[in-house]
Amino acid sequence: MTLATRKLGSQGLKVSAIGLGCMGMSQSYGPADEAESIATLHRAIELGCTFLDTAEVYGPHTNEALLGRALKGKRDQVTIATKFGFRIENGKQVGGVDSRPDHIREVVEASLRRLATDHIDLLYQHRVDPDVPMEDVAGAVGELVAQGKVRFFGLSEAGAANISRAHAVFPVSALQSEYSLWERNLEPEIIPLLGELGIGLVPFSPLGRGFLTGDVKRAEDYPESDYRRNDPRYQGENYDANVEAATKVRDIATARGVKPGQVALAWLLGKGDGFGVDIVPIPGTKRRQYLEENIAAASLKQLDAAEMSALDEALAPGKISGPRYGERGMAMVDR
Repeated sequence: MTLATRKLGSQGLKVSAIGLGCMGMSQSYGPADEAESIATLHRAIELGCTFLDTAEVYGPHTNEALLGRALKGKRDQVTIATKFGFRIENGKQVGGVDSRPDHIREVVEASLRRLATDHIDLLYQHRVDPDVPMEDVAGAVGELVAQGKVRFFGLSEAGAANISRAHAVFPVSALQSEYSLWERNLEPEIIPLLGELGIGLVPFSPLGRGFLTGDVKRAEDYPESDYRRNDPRYQGENYDANVEAATKVRDIATARGVKPGQVALAWLLGKGDGFGVDIVPIPGTKRRQYLEENIAAASLKQLDAAEMSALDEALAPGKISGPRYGERGMAMVDR
C-alpha cells in the first residue's frame, strides 16, 4: 500500500494523494505523545503519505519543532506545508492576526530553524489579515520564493475576492480550507473560482473533526483539553441531528465492508473530477492505526454515482446542524 501522487494546482506542485495533518500531535485533541507522533510520521513516509501539514501557531511552535526532529535525515522525502499569520508573543497565541511583510519574513526564518530545513515547500497565509492588503502579502511571499526559502504560495480560509487579488500578484498553488461531507461552504463560489484559476484545494478536517468516523460522543463527554468539547456541532440538539445525517456514511461503509471515515475520504477524493479541481485532503492523526486507515481510503474502489449522490443528499448543508466554529472562529473566516 503506497500512495500515488497528485498535482496540486497548476504551478507544478505534486504531493501525495492524501496528506497528514500534524496539528493534533501538539494540541487540541488530548495529551501529546511524542514517541507515537514520531512513529506516525515515519510510518506515513513509509506508506508514501509525504505531504505534511503544520503551522507556527500549532503549539505554538512545538509542532514545527517536532517535525524538525522527526524528519532528521528524511527531509528530502517529504513535502512540508506550514503557515504564518497569527500573533504570537512569548510562545503564546495572543489573539488577532498579523500578515505584515516584515512579520512574514520573521516567521519564515523562525519556521525554517524549527523545521531544520532551508526551504518550505508550501507556505500558507493562515487567515486573511484585514489590515494588510492581500497584494502586499502575495508580494512578500513571492520575494521569499525568489530567494529559494519558499517553493509555493497558499492561502487558508480566504474568500473569493482575496484569492483573486493574491493570484494576480503571485500565483496561488493551493487553498486550504475546511471542506468535507460535513462542511460544504466552498461549493457555491470558492471551488468554481479555484477551477478557473488553476488552484488546488487542501481540505482540512475532512472527517468532520472525527464525526464522520462514527466514533463520536457528545461534547461534554470529551476531556477539557479536547477541542470538540466546545464544538457547536457536538453539542445538544446539534449532535443528535448530525448523528442522523451521518448515518448514510455508516450505511455505505457497512455495505462495502470498510470504515465510515474511509468512505468520507473517498467522497472527497472523487469530488475533484466533477469540479475540475485538484483535491488533496489532510486528515489529522497522531496514531499509526488511524493513519493507516486513512491512507487505505485511496485504494478503495471509487464511489459510484449513486453513492456520491446519496451522500450529497444525506449531508446537504441544510441537514448539518450548528456552525463549524464558535462566534470568534467564524469571524476569522474570510467570506
